[in-house]
Amino acid sequence: MKKIIIASLAVSLAGPVMAQSAAEKTGVNSLMGTAPKTEDFVLEAATSDMFEIESSKLALERGDAATKTFAQQMVTDHQKTSSELKALISAGKVQAQLPSAMTSAQQDMLDKLKGLQGDDFLKQYHSDQEAAHEDAVDLFKRYGEGGDNAELKAWAASTRPALEHHLQMAEELNK
Repeated sequence: MKKIIIASLAVSLAGPVMAQSAAEKTGVNSLMGTAPKTEDFVLEAATSDMFEIESSKLALERGDAATKTFAQQMVTDHQKTSSELKALISAGKVQAQLPSAMTSAQQDMLDKLKGLQGDDFLKQYHSDQEAAHEDAVDLFKRYGEGGDNAELKAWAASTRPALEHHLQMAEELNK
């Protein structure tokens, strides 16, 4: 009986810890406006940068003039934020692991883009950029307002205005 009580207690205490990552992954934290855990924020910010850079490199090859201008800014700006995030981790100011690849959903989006040309490519790229930047603005807003690492929280808050500008630019491309 004692083992059952101990096991039940361990499971009940582990649940909220596991739920935090699950809540971020399922979008529950976003719906509630709750800040993600530091590890989740780093994962999402880094993989978002990876997708932005790779999809925008593709747009530099296949886009019209307006799209290429936007794509070049995405490559430049997201390489900068990737470097800044890596520096925070390398300096030991943030305890988190950087991912080595984008998420499978992001890879699927990139693979879909690779199969498109012309107007189909432009429409999908523009749509992907608007959706990705809506997610990024939300992520950086939540962490910047309620994150648990002071250095990363300040970085998220200072980076958010650029992401908001990217979102406005993406919305303009979709008009």
